[in-house]
Amino acid sequence: MHHVLRVLASGSAVVVLAAFGVPDIARAQMLDAASGYPNRPIRIVVPFSAGSGSDFLARQLAPKLTERWGQQVVVDNRPSAAGTVAGEIVTRATPDGHTLMITSSGIAASAALYPKLPYDTVKDFASVSKLAVTATMFVTSPGSGLRTIKDLIEHAKKRPSQLTYGHSGIGSGTHFASELLNVMAGITTVHVPYKGGAEVMTDVISGRIDYGVVPMPPSVPLVKAGRAHGIAVTTATRSSSIMEVPTVAESGLPGYVYDGWFGVFAPSKVPTAIVRKLSEEVARILALPDVRDRIHSIGMEPTPSSPQELHKLLATEIETRKKIFGAQTGKLQ
Repeated sequence: MHHVLRVLASGSAVVVLAAFGVPDIARAQMLDAASGYPNRPIRIVVPFSAGSGSDFLARQLAPKLTERWGQQVVVDNRPSAAGTVAGEIVTRATPDGHTLMITSSGIAASAALYPKLPYDTVKDFASVSKLAVTATMFVTSPGSGLRTIKDLIEHAKKRPSQLTYGHSGIGSGTHFASELLNVMAGITTVHVPYKGGAEVMTDVISGRIDYGVVPMPPSVPLVKAGRAHGIAVTTATRSSSIMEVPTVAESGLPGYVYDGWFGVFAPSKVPTAIVRKLSEEVARILALPDVRDRIHSIGMEPTPSSPQELHKLLATEIETRKKIFGAQTGKLQ
């Protein structure tokens, strides 16, 4: 009761929440929940391996959150089953904001592809904030005969179901980006799932697979070093981090666009006030010049959002991916 009275004395905060039509006692409880958070270390679960886009962003946020709140924030990589293992860890965690997940738009693809996940992607996660958007790159080995998207499409039409490509796991954003190209171009290729983009790049460079579909963090440095060849990026415009690589639309498939995104999620029953506090802190960190510069350097654009905006994006993209993966039924398993 003393906590409630103390929070009710904070008139300005109560006035703000009153605008949302929240009863006085409920407002007080919401504010009190946020005021004591965090009170122990925070774990950020990442569904992909070190070097992935999700891992990179988690490691930008973790030290800033530690510095801000005085509680250690650790990154826990769980690269398995296209994010399903990490998702189950988070949805089963105590809903107090001390277990979070940073993942890619592949969370929507997994929901579209797997009807029997151990959780409901829309209902069992609390959306916190979008973090960034990024291109995905189609890459080959320097000695490959595939130099453009047009080359890739022509080879695939001559050799149906023979070209192999690597991606970051069934249902991942990179998997979706490649299958979107297959649907639009009318081709069939053989997908090879990996734990993350770094592993895909290793096998692209060695020639074990014909091409890879890889996020920018693990692909840009290797393409710039000449160890891999960038065929095209998936966004509507070229990436500022590697302007010499054309878009898929420029390189042979007009109309193709895929924007990958990353976001922060928590268990669904985390108090609204804690979700807001997290969302506001994410926006503050993404606005810091040093953080923005590092994110830009690997071809990402910081894009914080409200929890509501991320939730809407997730639900919409699940439906979009159902349509694409539905068109490829029988070719993905």
